[in-house]
Amino acid sequence: MFDLTNEIYTDADKAREHLEAIHWPHGPICPHCGNADPERITKLAGKSTRPGVHKCNECRKPFSVTVGTVFERSKIPLNKWVLAAHLMAASKKGMSAHQLHRMLGVTYKTAWFMAHRIREAMTEDDTSGPLGGDGKTVEVDETYFGKKEGPAPTMTTRGQPFAKKGRSGPSHKRAVVALVERGGHVRMFYVQKANAAEVRDIMVRNIDRKSGLYTDESRLYTETGKEFGSHETVRHSAGEYARGAVHTNTVENVFSVFKRGMRGIYQHCGEAHLHRYLAEFGFRYNRRAALKVSDNERAADLLAMARGKRLTYRRTDEAALA
Repeated sequence: MFDLTNEIYTDADKAREHLEAIHWPHGPICPHCGNADPERITKLAGKSTRPGVHKCNECRKPFSVTVGTVFERSKIPLNKWVLAAHLMAASKKGMSAHQLHRMLGVTYKTAWFMAHRIREAMTEDDTSGPLGGDGKTVEVDETYFGKKEGPAPTMTTRGQPFAKKGRSGPSHKRAVVALVERGGHVRMFYVQKANAAEVRDIMVRNIDRKSGLYTDESRLYTETGKEFGSHETVRHSAGEYARGAVHTNTVENVFSVFKRGMRGIYQHCGEAHLHRYLAEFGFRYNRRAALKVSDNERAADLLAMARGKRLTYRRTDEAALA
């Protein structure tokens, strides 16, 4: 249950202690050299030292729990970071920067930077291995969302002119490929061009070859499907959307939530940032309520994943917010 009166959302020191409990359950660890010996780490105290600062006696460098995380060197109170992380982790279709700006009492520009840093923390490292496996099913599909930046192409790959100046169909749209293990996790990728070679590369790197594969009848999967344990398709063009257990409804539901969030909450997304929005929606899906993950657990996972990631912006003008 989300409780706005919880001190971790209102007091910066309590928020820091909460972050320390997540990152340092057995005591401080120096992010510079990895020293975890409590006898070789000194907690600094004094009028000129802010709370939570330690000094490593191995490398002689000071540090706090935010060093090496997306919160490092931020002037925003840590309790506002913790609150923003919870709000974004708990909102199924996302939380706009305008909403964060109103709820946190920060400027819109600050809220925009915070949201992108939190999305960076949501990025999975995919070290858990490939999706699927023997006896498991993975659904694969692609979708197109938003127009690519830059001039539209005027000719098809076959050298034929596009109808309607190249802006009909997927020719000038951003392509997203998603892989979903039934009852498991999703991985979503933004690709410059959804062709058979690009899609195959994503599939063979992220899906166990013993998996059963379910797709639509797109020719993107015809040859690659032969490399997996089995490959079944549904013919959407013939009005077939399910044939017993054969369907792509799971991956289409993922796309549905993603598009509803992008259109209804975020409304606009620069092409350079699309991969971070995909990471955000993937993070929440992989820790959804159906997997018995609560909002508090999801928020704690997000704070834990903030380590080892940094995101800085050199531009601070309004054009950078596009």
